[in-house]
Amino acid sequence: MYKWMKNRTKAQLITVTLLCVAFLASLVFVHHNHAFYDRTIVKVTEVEELDREVILDEHENEDVRVTQQVTGIHQNGETRGETITLTNHYSESLGVDYQLSAGNEIFLANDGESVGDIKRDKYLVFVAWIFLLILLAVGKTRGALSAISLAVNGIILSTALDIYLHNPNLSLFVISGISIVIFTVLSLLLATGFNEKTYTAIIATLIGTFASLAIAYLALVITGEQGLRYEEMSFLTRSPQTVFMAGLLIGSLGAVMDVAITLSSSMFEMFEKNHHMKIATLKKAGYEIGKDIMGTMTNILFFAYVSGSIPMLLLYFKNGSPLDFTLSMNLSLELARALAGGIGIVLTIPIAIYISLFFIKRKQVSV
Repeated sequence: MYKWMKNRTKAQLITVTLLCVAFLASLVFVHHNHAFYDRTIVKVTEVEELDREVILDEHENEDVRVTQQVTGIHQNGETRGETITLTNHYSESLGVDYQLSAGNEIFLANDGESVGDIKRDKYLVFVAWIFLLILLAVGKTRGALSAISLAVNGIILSTALDIYLHNPNLSLFVISGISIVIFTVLSLLLATGFNEKTYTAIIATLIGTFASLAIAYLALVITGEQGLRYEEMSFLTRSPQTVFMAGLLIGSLGAVMDVAITLSSSMFEMFEKNHHMKIATLKKAGYEIGKDIMGTMTNILFFAYVSGSIPMLLLYFKNGSPLDFTLSMNLSLELARALAGGIGIVLTIPIAIYISLFFIKRKQVSV
C-alpha cells in the first residue's frame, strides 16, 4: 500500500482521498436520511411468524402464504421513536410482497397500518459507487467523463419526459428526436473528445439511428401494424403508436452508437499506426470488424428486450395459454424493437466506414 501511494502524484492522491470521503459520506447520509422523506419509515426490530398456509390454485399448483407479526420503530415524522406492530402477509413466490426480517427499513402504506415498500436507497447508492469506482479504475479520466455523460443523459431524459407530460400538445417523437441528438453529441464528445474520430461516430450514429427508424416506420405503414399488440400500453392516455416509435428511437441509439464508435476508433487507430495504409485496405478491415460485431450487437439487443418479458411468458405458460397467443401478446413489441435496432446496427457499419474514410483521406493529404 505504501509503495502504491509513493508512486502516485499529488493530484491522484487528492482525487482518491476525495472519492473515499464522498463514498463514506454518501453511505452515512443514506443510513440517516429518514427526515428527508415525506412517507413514514419504520425500522423492523422483531418478526414473529404467526401462520403458514398452503394454497392451491386452479391448476393445482401449490403456493405458501405466510403471516408475520412485525414490530418496528418509527424513524421520522411526528411519531418518531414510537413503536408500531404490523401484520405482514407474503407468499413464498415473493412476486408482489415482502418477507421481512429484523433490520429491514420499510415505508408504511397510505393506511399507516400495512407495509408499502422496502427502503432501498442505501443498497442503490452502494451499487452505484461500485459501478463508478470500477469505471474510474479502468477508464480513469475517460471513465470519469463517461460517468458524467451518463448522469447528464439521465437528467436530459427526465427533463424531456417532464416537458412532454406538462405539454401534451407537443410531439413526443420530436422531443425524443431532439434528445437523441443531445445524447449523442454530449456522450461521444465527453467520452472521446473533440477529434475526427468523435465527429465520425456522431454523424454515423445520427444517420444510422434515424435511417433505421425511417425503415421501421415505412414497414409499419406498409403492413398496417399487423401483429403488433399494444395491450401493454392500454393504460396510457396518449397514442401508443407514438410512444412505441419514441421508444424505438431511444432504444436503438445505444447499440448504434456502440457500433459507430467501435468502427471509427478502429479505423483511425489503424491509420495512426500507418499513415500510408491504402484506403482499400482500411475499407476491407473496417468491414471485417463490422462483420465481427454485427452479430453480437444484434444478439445483445434481442436478449435485452426479450429478457424483460420472461416473467409474463412464464405467467402465460403456467396458465395454459397457447404458444402463438403468448408470444404475440408478450414479444411482438420487443421483437419489433430488436429488429429496428438490428437494422440500425447493419446500416451504421457502412455509414461509419465511409465517413471515417472521408476524414482519413483528408488527413492523408495533409500528412
